[in-house]
Amino acid sequence: MRPNAMTAFVLISASLASGAGLATTPRPLPGKHAKSGLTCFDCHRNENPTQAAVAEDSCMVCHGDYAAMAAYTKHLPINPHDPPKKEKHPGPFPCTDCHHQHKAPEVKCLECHTDFKLKAPL
Repeated sequence: MRPNAMTAFVLISASLASGAGLATTPRPLPGKHAKSGLTCFDCHRNENPTQAAVAEDSCMVCHGDYAAMAAYTKHLPINPHDPPKKEKHPGPFPCTDCHHQHKAPEVKCLECHTDFKLKAPL
């Protein structure tokens, strides 16, 4: 388990033990987040998540910052988390531009690079 994931696990466990973060889930979480026992509050930081966007730092609690994700995905032929440092090249993008939890993921890179073979996991 990555250090950031361990920190998140401890924080989430403490939150659940204290009764905080027990928002109802109107739409189930997919895959790994559900198996990890996350609740709506853990990402949305709000008891009424239907009205709250996910803050960028919510993702980074478990997954690390942009540099950590770039290192994690460096084995890919095209690293979506490490955009070129060229003038006028966009990015990095907010995590939620590609990774959605309640609808299909998108790949922001494909808006310009239609020939890339990339898929965004949930």
